[in-house]
Amino acid sequence: MVGTNDIDRAKRFYDALLGFLGAGAPFENTSGTGHKRLFYRHEGSTFCVTEPINGEPATAANGATLGFKCSSPEQVQQFHDIAVANGGTSCEGPPGPRTNAIGTLYLSYVRDPDGNKLCGLYRPA
Repeated sequence: MVGTNDIDRAKRFYDALLGFLGAGAPFENTSGTGHKRLFYRHEGSTFCVTEPINGEPATAANGATLGFKCSSPEQVQQFHDIAVANGGTSCEGPPGPRTNAIGTLYLSYVRDPDGNKLCGLYRPA
């Protein structure tokens, strides 16, 4: 779950990005306090975007990154490009391979319009 200060803007962003990954339209919910939430479901996972229930502005978590599984290096690049085309910003360098102790991963990092850090990730078998 991530917070947003503009639920309509967040919906446009995540509809495009998560729709590309295969998620359908979100289940839209209004809490008892009147705050709107979007629940995206795909392959047994749920991702939620919400207006903060405490009434304070949404802020991005410092040090947090949410990863989204991609099916190929090309999809990692497309994840990045779709995010940027829909109001996100690129961060952490260009998309591509990164090698570490567990091998080579294909990664792309972006921030959503509210500053939440997202990663498109592909790990070859």
